[in-house]
Amino acid sequence: MPDVVLLSRDDDIATVTLNRPDRLNALDRAMWQRLSTIMAEVADDDAVRCVIVRGAGSAFGAGADVAEFASERDTPAKAAAYAEIMGAALSALRDCPVPTVAQIHGACAGAGLEIAVHCDLRVAADTSKFGAPVQRLGITMPYPEIAALVNLVGHATTLEILLEGRLFGAREAYEKSLVSRIVPEASLDEEVKATARRIADGAPLVHRWHKKFVRRLLDPQPLSATEIAESYAACGTEDYRTGIAAFLAKEKPRFQGR
Repeated sequence: MPDVVLLSRDDDIATVTLNRPDRLNALDRAMWQRLSTIMAEVADDDAVRCVIVRGAGSAFGAGADVAEFASERDTPAKAAAYAEIMGAALSALRDCPVPTVAQIHGACAGAGLEIAVHCDLRVAADTSKFGAPVQRLGITMPYPEIAALVNLVGHATTLEILLEGRLFGAREAYEKSLVSRIVPEASLDEEVKATARRIADGAPLVHRWHKKFVRRLLDPQPLSATEIAESYAACGTEDYRTGIAAFLAKEKPRFQGR
């Protein structure tokens, strides 16, 4: 199981790689379980400043491993139990305090699309393909997974993606706000590394707060006075003093995360 999702480090940038290239990284139970474990490990590592999520081989992730369905998801009860495993992995990805960037090439469909949607940014090769053709399998996308898609692209576009079940290109994915940026396939690796470096060079506490704030604003409940006050907590950190001093001195700041 450890080999189906890989974790590597390059200084303060971690890379999580879906690693079933012979199956176009079709997600199975072992991959979901391993992804949960890896994301928990990354979340607990204060030295990691950005996480790149990518697929090995010719695809980001072509969907779920349908060969598993007859044994793992053949009744509503078993499907619900399986969804808990999937949900744990997707929640670990969504709730990771470290910024995440999906590096998308080839097919990004179904379960692979859900992984990308749960990342903070999505940078796609111009040749990549997207979709969620679950209607062809007679299976629904559960509420929590639909919610992530609705939050990203809106209810009308979510219904278009789910009801038609067609695959579409990177340009259309960008127009639907499904991806953050499109680059030529040959430049994808370089662009994602540059993106991750810009993030990693920023103040890590600020990144964690911004992720928390944006997530909170999806909740329609009014902000409390305590929550609003937290908006200014960064001004009491050492990183704030470091950033201001470096700006005035025209130097690159070196944030310590405190």
